[in-house]
Amino acid sequence: MFLATPIIRNVTRPDEALQRFLKAATHASKQLNADFQVSHSDEATVLSVDVPGLSREQLQLRIEENMVHLSSVEDAPRQVRRSWELPHKIDAAASSAKLELGVLTLTLQRLQPVDKTVTLNIQ
Repeated sequence: MFLATPIIRNVTRPDEALQRFLKAATHASKQLNADFQVSHSDEATVLSVDVPGLSREQLQLRIEENMVHLSSVEDAPRQVRRSWELPHKIDAAASSAKLELGVLTLTLQRLQPVDKTVTLNIQ
């Protein structure tokens, strides 16, 4: 007769493992989005981005229709490369960007549709 001592293992229940995974994933996504804030109004979207340690000369901003692209220059002390898609097209001429205390604030004006209606005179 062969006797063996039972091996007792601490097996985590599957629902506990799933809860830990979901908690870690939620925490990670909050950390990814923690460096910017967005607020909308009827006239504009305000985007505030944390860029500590970077000067305005080290940042490049590009706007294409409803897309905003932010990146840092190659020799900057830290690298930034972010893009946002807004729910409206941007009027770049009326928009502004301000860097203060490591926070870049973009006020992106909504592009108002142009009325292309033409009135013809009847002769």
